Amino acid sequence: MVLLHLPRFPLYLVTLSPSLTPRAYSKTTLLRPPKSTLTASEPVGVNPSPTELSLEKLFVPPETTVSLESSRVLNGSNILLSNYANDALVLQAEFVKSSVKTEDCPSDGLAEFALVGRSNVGKSSLLNSLVRRKKLALTSKKPGKTQCINHFRINNSWYLVDLPGYGYASAPHELRMDWEKFTKDYFLNRSTLVSVFLLIDASIPAKQIDLDYASWLGQNQIPMTLIFTKCDKRKKKKNGGKRPEENVNDFQDLIRGFFQSVPPWIMTSSVTNQGRDEILLHMAQLRNYWLKH
Repeated sequence: MVLLHLPRFPLYLVTLSPSLTPRAYSKTTLLRPPKSTLTASEPVGVNPSPTELSLEKLFVPPETTVSLESSRVLNGSNILLSNYANDALVLQAEFVKSSVKTEDCPSDGLAEFALVGRSNVGKSSLLNSLVRRKKLALTSKKPGKTQCINHFRINNSWYLVDLPGYGYASAPHELRMDWEKFTKDYFLNRSTLVSVFLLIDASIPAKQIDLDYASWLGQNQIPMTLIFTKCDKRKKKKNGGKRPEENVNDFQDLIRGFFQSVPPWIMTSSVTNQGRDEILLHMAQLRNYWLKH
């Protein structure tokens, strides 16, 4: 069975540049990383050489022209930069409330991006990195600490949502079932949810529970971005470990059969802040398109 990655709005609308002929529209299309659209003090990292990605593996935002001359790919990702990528800076962040039911979540209609992942994947650390606040979201060495739907208002205009981690075996069975129930209810019924950001630990091989979660989101047509965490960690080859890049590629190979179109993905590290600006730019272009439509 093939699962369609169909978001609540047409994320895969592609507009071809007149200069991009069918011959140029090939598996070896070269697209360069973007110049920063943030301030000079918060630049997006840019590789000195072009990033080579096949067009079929790219995530093309809506109303985006694909051009050999001008298209840019966000560093450490498969995401094309669009004209909607503005107002990406985080100037203000505040905790608003915790909810155990979808209907108890804020009702102001602001756009939301939900962070979810296996327990101990680094979700709270990533959230703190995005807002550059060490303790906005409490981190704990004990997995399974987040037990509610936690809303953080950003710039008084949109939300980051911290969801309970899954796969924590030591949590009581009843509690795990409650988490799964209200988290999935949130995904299916939250009209202001722009996209789910599914966190995957890139320092280890793919886990079946992560593959199952990704396929469930696809099957239920929930917009999803894969966020690969802990990309600063390097396993020694002699111990059988793989580099994060290899684990990222392996995970994508394993889910390829479940999706008609490749989901967007970004490599990150809360230690080095790799991927921080790229996530914010990706959120900005999705959010601005969502607001317009």
